[in-house]
Amino acid sequence: MIELVFVIVVIGILAMIAIPKFSATRDDALITKAKTTVASVRSAISSEVQRRILAGNYTPINDLGGVVNGHNQPIFDYFDSNNTGSRVLEYPPNSCKDTNAKACWMRSATTDYKYIFPNAIGGDATFRVQNNRFDCVSADKTKCRLLER
Repeated sequence: MIELVFVIVVIGILAMIAIPKFSATRDDALITKAKTTVASVRSAISSEVQRRILAGNYTPINDLGGVVNGHNQPIFDYFDSNNTGSRVLEYPPNSCKDTNAKACWMRSATTDYKYIFPNAIGGDATFRVQNNRFDCVSADKTKCRLLER
């Protein structure tokens, strides 16, 4: 009986150590997914700019698709919101499911896209499409660095 109690105590101690590690791993995965999205969008913009230049079209990219403040809608789907033009991402993610959602993207203005961080980190980072670039314009540069490195 004493051995059984000892085993249960050891399992309890291991569980107390492991559970916080699993939640931190989940947040790290969500941040990595957001970093990948930023890199993919930047790569797509670069490719689209080159495609336009080769076609003799020098129109700047000002829009990456998505509905302003729209929930559960595709975001980063088409350049210049032209559903017949080039796609930004082949499989675009959906925007946040609702106003309380975390670890998701929202289109917050005509040229602004906001990533809302998971609860463990909190806050958000705003990216702006300007001059054929997708740059972080948040005042809190530590949030920008989380998604750009």
